[in-house]
Amino acid sequence: MKLYTGTGDRGETSVIGGRVRKDDARVEAYGTIDELNSFVGAAVAALDPAKFADMREVLQGVQHELFDCGADLATLKTPPSGRPAAVTPQMVERLEALIDKYDAESPPLARFVLPGGTPAAAALHVCRTVCRRAERRVVALAAEQEVRGLAAVYLNRLSDLFFAMARAANAREGAADVEYIRGAKVFRRRTAPDETPPGTG
Repeated sequence: MKLYTGTGDRGETSVIGGRVRKDDARVEAYGTIDELNSFVGAAVAALDPAKFADMREVLQGVQHELFDCGADLATLKTPPSGRPAAVTPQMVERLEALIDKYDAESPPLARFVLPGGTPAAAALHVCRTVCRRAERRVVALAAEQEVRGLAAVYLNRLSDLFFAMARAANAREGAADVEYIRGAKVFRRRTAPDETPPGTG
């Protein structure tokens, strides 16, 4: 089978339940998730297997779940078969448990954190920011079209997981987070779900 078909040469693509323009909000949403998946793959490749074997395993699992998100978003309407959405509440709960796990590896958060530190942490921060953009695309889509499943909720938690993992990656290598020094100390407790650097979500 050839990789090219020519069916999209007129600016349309197939989704589950029909065809849409390639600049449709639905395509933009699952296309951004595909972009995120590529950055997650790059992060896996960049993480030292000896130091970050657990993180690599988690991220590879996330890659499969991002495909699930894409499948839900690529569904134009609920299939007649009643096939359930791919993204489940259990997937979101698993992310929350992982956030708590990796957050516990890091020192208490006092100031906003800039992306950076070690190469591993920097790669995870890239994933976080692209994830936030994917979430915004899904929210925009949901404002005008039907969206199946919990993709927006999953992405919201996932960006927090990337943040927690980035800080844990720095901590494991004995590197301090890069704090935003122009601001005052703003956190009085450990990482909270929406307390990530401004402009990311």
